[in-house]
Amino acid sequence: MSGWISDPHLAIVSPRAIAKWLFMSLFMTILTLTGLIFSIKANAAPLDSRTGKHVITVYDDGVEKGFVTEADNLEEALKQEGITISRNDVTEPALSEKLVAATYSVNVYRARPVLVVDGNKTSKVLTPYQTGEQIAEQADLSLNHEDTVKFEASTDPIADGAFEKMVIQRATEINLVLYGKETVSYTQKSTVGEMLAEKGIKLESSDTVSPNISTRLTEKMKVEVWRDGKQTTTQEEVINKPIEEIKDADKDSGFREVKTPGTDGAKNVTYEIEMRNGKEVARKEIASVTTKEPVKEVVIVGTKPKVAPYTGGGSKDEWLRAAGIPESDWDYADAIVSPESGWNPNATNRSSGACGLAQALPCSKVPGNPYNPVDSLRWMDGYVKGRYGGWAGAYNFWMSNHWY
Repeated sequence: MSGWISDPHLAIVSPRAIAKWLFMSLFMTILTLTGLIFSIKANAAPLDSRTGKHVITVYDDGVEKGFVTEADNLEEALKQEGITISRNDVTEPALSEKLVAATYSVNVYRARPVLVVDGNKTSKVLTPYQTGEQIAEQADLSLNHEDTVKFEASTDPIADGAFEKMVIQRATEINLVLYGKETVSYTQKSTVGEMLAEKGIKLESSDTVSPNISTRLTEKMKVEVWRDGKQTTTQEEVINKPIEEIKDADKDSGFREVKTPGTDGAKNVTYEIEMRNGKEVARKEIASVTTKEPVKEVVIVGTKPKVAPYTGGGSKDEWLRAAGIPESDWDYADAIVSPESGWNPNATNRSSGACGLAQALPCSKVPGNPYNPVDSLRWMDGYVKGRYGGWAGAYNFWMSNHWY
C-alpha cells in the first residue's frame, strides 16, 4: 500500500512516509559521523618534538585553550592562533621563547589599570603584575622593606579610572643612634619600645633610652640608646645575598646563568669590647640592625653530564651483538637506525638535541654515554620493547610515521 495520496494537486505525505524519511536521514548522519571519527583517529599520531610540532596550552584570564603548532617561537605560535598579546601584557615563558620541547604551558598576564595611592599622591598604571613591589617599580616608586601594600576594590571606578587600588602604607622613618652609631631606619611599630624589640635590640640594666620606651614614634624622630661603662663600636657589615639554584637537565654540567640578579644587603653591627692594657681581649655582639635587605638571586645551573664523542670504532654487527639484541631483530634495527642516525655514533640533531645511534631525546635518557653505540642501542632495545612490544612493532610504526 503506497504511503502517498495519488491526487496530483495535493502533495500530502502520510505519517508512515515521514517516519521512513526520518529514519533514513538519521542513519546516514550516523554513518557520516562514524566515518569522520575514524578518519580523525586514523590520521592522529602522537606528537614528538622531532616532528617539529608542539602542543601549547594557554591559560589566559582563567580560560584554558590548547592547540598544536609548528612555529619556531612562542610569539609566532600565539599570533598564528589569533591570540593577541599587547605591549603591556606579559607571558610566561617570554614571547621570545624558542619552541624545542613537545609540550608547553603558557600563562598570559593581561595588563589592567591600577590606581596607586601613596599618601596624598596618586598615580595610575597599566600593569600585568600582581605584586606590590613590581607595580610600585612600574609607577617609579621605591618601597622600603618595612613599607606595606594592600589591594582593594575601587569605590568609584569611574573617577579612579580603575577597578583596583593599591594603597601603600609607609613605615615611619626614624634616626636611631645605637651606642654612638647613627643610622636611618624604618618601622611600622607605634612606640620606641616596640621599635627596639622589632629591631632585636635587647636592653641591659646599664642602658639608657631617650626618649623613653613608651613614647609614640613620629616621622624622623631621633631615638638614642647608650651603655655606661662599656667600650662599644659599631661597624657596617655585608649580608650575603641568598642564592636559589634551579637545576636544568637540558643544560650541560658547568653551565651557570643568572636568571634574576640579586644584591647583597647591609647591617650595622654593634660590639661590646673589653680592653686590657690597651689591647682587645674580648668581643661580644650586642646589637645588629639591618639597613638594607638582601635580594635573592636566581641562577640556572646545568646538570646534563658532559660526554665525550665516541672514538672506539667497531661495526654495527659488533655493536648490536654487544648490546644484546637478537640477530633476528637486526634487520628491524638497521631499518630504523639507518635513517635516524646513519649508524653514526656521534650524530646530533641540531634542532632538537637528539643524539647517538638511537637519537634519544633528551640524551640524558641513555644510561652511560649516549654517544657510545652499545649504550645507545641497549637503551633503544629497552625502549622499543617497552613501547611497541618489540622491534617488529617499532619498525611497523616507523614505516607509517617516520619516527619512533
